[in-house]
Order: sequence, then C-alpha cells, then structure tokens
Amino acid sequence: MSDTVGARPRLYGRSKGRPLRPHQQRLMDELYPVVRVENQPNMSEFKEVWMEIGFGGAEHLLHLAQGNPETAIIGAEPFLNGVAKAVGGIHDFGLKNLFLHHGDARDVMDSFSDHLLSRLYILFPDPWPKSRHNKRRIINEAFLEDVSRVLKPGGTLYFASDIIDYVDWTVTRLNQNGRFSLVIESPSAWREPYPGWPGTRYESKAIKAGRPCHYLKFRHAA
Repeated sequence: MSDTVGARPRLYGRSKGRPLRPHQQRLMDELYPVVRVENQPNMSEFKEVWMEIGFGGAEHLLHLAQGNPETAIIGAEPFLNGVAKAVGGIHDFGLKNLFLHHGDARDVMDSFSDHLLSRLYILFPDPWPKSRHNKRRIINEAFLEDVSRVLKPGGTLYFASDIIDYVDWTVTRLNQNGRFSLVIESPSAWREPYPGWPGTRYESKAIKAGRPCHYLKFRHAA
C-alpha cells in the first residue's frame, strides 16, 4: 500500500473500533450533520477559534468547549468511536460552540482562511515509535506549513506526549521550521499539565506505565 494519497502523505491509525450503541448511532445520524464543521457557514459570532487534532475520547475537547462558550472549538478525529463520544457530549451538555470533523484534519484545514486559529492542540498523538514508521508521525515539515498558514501570528501550538523521542522530534522540526518558538515559562513547565487540564485516559495509562508526560507550548511568529 502506498504511503501517499496524491502528493500528500497518508495519516495512519484506526478509523473504527467496536460497533456504536443504538443511542450513539442515532446521534451520529441526526446530530453529527448539524455540528459537522463543514456545515458551518461562518464562525464570526465567536471571539476566537481553537482546534484539537486527534481528540481520542474527547475528554479534553469537551472540557475546552464547556469552559469557553464564546470560543468556537473544532475537533478533528479519524476514529469513529471518538467522534461518537464527542457528539454524545455535545448532546448531553447542550454545547453550541463545538464543531467536528470525522476524518483527516488536514482536509478541513485546507478549507480554513489564513490565520483562522488562535490555538491548536495536538495531545498525545500516535508516536509511531519504530524508526521505519517515523514518517507516519503527524508532525512533519509539510504539516507544519499547513499549521503556519492557519495559525494566527502570536497563536499557540500545544503539543503533549509521553514519548521522549517524539518530543525531541517535534522540538527539532518546529525549530527547523523557523516560525515557532518554544515557550519556556519555568524550568519545570514541560512537566506540568496546562492550566485547567482535565486529564485524559491516554495520559493516565502513560503515568501508570511510568512514562513521564511532556506538555509543550510553541508560539507562532508569522
């Protein structure tokens, strides 16, 4: 199987797990089209637009939306079961500011106007730890060009991982890009979760396994 679709590298990962429960399937059929980001004519009513790529079980995504009702929150996730959890949260909490994309985040980013986002979150992405699989990591030169286009000058890219090799990989590539600077608020800031951090299941698994987590912030220059 080729690693590219056209000229764009593929994103790898599961797209579906266990079958959805009837309630989840009903919400996907009825509510997902309403909150699908592609179906939003504009977001000018919101003060800012933030995005999370690969939101997994949607713990952090729903936390962001609940705590920031005047901000449009966009979540992109290829895993159907994760999207169903986010849709369930939108229903349960009556959220009006959370919009979703089921699929490759880059496809919806292509439709964004320049400098739309004030924040972009990439939290505990698949590390693809084997060297021959490193090319599958979402953090790469081409993707950072997309990020640089859609993130505002002064905007923030949040990246968290429990895999030190991926942390080094990410810092190196953002430094090479030249338009991102690592925000160092204190010597130990990288070990401390972001303010208001709700925790995620993946993070809990990493901590239980004895893997220290790293929480980085990068400021976008232009």
